[in-house]
Amino acid sequence: MVKEEVQGWIQRVQTINDEVQTILEKAQRVKWYRKACLGKHVRRKFDEVKEIHEQGSFTRGLVIARPPAPGSIIPTENLEGEISAKERIWEYLMGDEVGTIGVCGIGGVGKTTIMKHVNNDLLRENRFQKVIWVTVSYPFNVFEVQKKIVDAMDVKLREDEEQMRRVAKLMEIMGRVRFVLILDYVWDNISFNDVGILEPTPQNGCKVVITSRSAQVCNYLGCKIVKVQPFSAEESLNLFLNKVGHDVLQVAGLEEILKLIVEECAGLPLAIVVIAGGMKAEGEPNIVEWRNALNDLRQRVKSVNDMEEKIFGRLRFSYDRLRNLEIQKCFLYCSLFREDYEFSREELVEGWIDEGLIHESEKRQDAYDRADVSLNRLEKNCLLEKTVDRAVNIFKMHDVVRDMVIKSIGSGVGYMVKAGRKLTEVPNEHEWWAIDLNKVSLMANYISEIPIGLTPRCPTLSTLILSGNPLTKIPESLFEDMSGLKVLDLSRTNIEALPSSISKLEYLSALWLKGCERLKCLPSLGKIVELKKLDLRWAAIEVVPQGMEMLVSLEYLDLFCKDLKEIPTGILSKLSSLQYLVAKGD
Repeated sequence: MVKEEVQGWIQRVQTINDEVQTILEKAQRVKWYRKACLGKHVRRKFDEVKEIHEQGSFTRGLVIARPPAPGSIIPTENLEGEISAKERIWEYLMGDEVGTIGVCGIGGVGKTTIMKHVNNDLLRENRFQKVIWVTVSYPFNVFEVQKKIVDAMDVKLREDEEQMRRVAKLMEIMGRVRFVLILDYVWDNISFNDVGILEPTPQNGCKVVITSRSAQVCNYLGCKIVKVQPFSAEESLNLFLNKVGHDVLQVAGLEEILKLIVEECAGLPLAIVVIAGGMKAEGEPNIVEWRNALNDLRQRVKSVNDMEEKIFGRLRFSYDRLRNLEIQKCFLYCSLFREDYEFSREELVEGWIDEGLIHESEKRQDAYDRADVSLNRLEKNCLLEKTVDRAVNIFKMHDVVRDMVIKSIGSGVGYMVKAGRKLTEVPNEHEWWAIDLNKVSLMANYISEIPIGLTPRCPTLSTLILSGNPLTKIPESLFEDMSGLKVLDLSRTNIEALPSSISKLEYLSALWLKGCERLKCLPSLGKIVELKKLDLRWAAIEVVPQGMEMLVSLEYLDLFCKDLKEIPTGILSKLSSLQYLVAKGD
């Protein structure tokens, strides 16, 4: 935005330009004996031009930054039901009597969807200076919430600052504006004071809205509760038809079965959307197929009594009807990441390729094409949600769907998922032995060390994810009894070296060390001849690992390392399977 003083100067320039043009035109018409008089006028105008020119030096810049946006519009679909709940929330937000609002209801009932619409309406209303959306991951992390709030207000906050100083700073920042803070997905009792959230009052005109499955949490925070109820039969049917397509009603005899399937969804928007997506993905509607689907769905719901298990049963139904083991495995893989994790297409597809979940092909592009088929199917079945962020497709697994995978399917396929749980220690050896583990995810925790001598007996373990932990060292013993390990992800850790025992992982096919900015030393990799992917981007290595010329199966190599001196002549020519290479160094 151009500064006012600059705008004024531009106007003066335009004015004097017009005046000079008038003088030039007059000079062409005036008689010779009057030109002396005109010359005096020209000299005066010349002095004015010179003065304006000198004034045009703006050392402090020509523009000022636009005021920060009040918030972000969140992509969402039409709101099919719960108009009354949205209207009550809006009434409390516009009034002065209620400062803290609690939107509660069972998982999958549509709390977040309602609040996305409220968020967008608030931004259009322009009544509040800031509308801040924070997704609260489980378990509650004070600094993460603080950081999301200050990021929305275009301010920086340092994690190494003392907690009370961060609280005071956040209180002071929030006190500058009239805001609405939306805390989505609050699980536990929290304290606004511990975070630094300014208490809403009629005087400051601020509001806080939380969404939670627990009315107790809402009561603890002193919220005015708005209970989100399941959809009515009519709303449920409308949502289902909008997802599956109204043309299914043209199939003779199908309408009655369709209504019974909708009835089994119990008015839960998430279940309706997921099941409708699954039925639509099966292609042309067939009355026999739909009747079988109804019977399967009824059986799943009737076999359990717990409400949460009934919800999981409805979602599990859609997973089972994928009827494609490759796509099902790709879907399960998404549960290894922390709650509310947002995947880019590339990240998902690369992970699936590394895990061997995509049918092997000679060219990596062929694998990408095949992975896109799985990704599209999961999106169409509404098992993954897609949004667009800066023209990049971002995918996310709904928290209730993730809970279903971990609790209803994960243990049965050998998954141990403890991602983003604020763990400071790795699970004890008894937990590692509890089941025949296939995949273990401990990503995004606070694990700084692994006990020396820890040797989990996991010969069937194929994937170990330790990324995003402040780990400084990996003991030699860790890999002693992991002979079947195929994927090891140590990205964004603080390790400085890898243990030599990694060379015993003869079936290892993917080694992720991306963002290990302190990693300077790697043991010889020559014995890991099955290795297909080595990602060392942003590592601190100065020389390539020994034995790399032996990695004849290597397809993907990322050596984007600022300290890398050189790649010895002849190494790359020996990597006969290489399809992807990035290298950078001094």
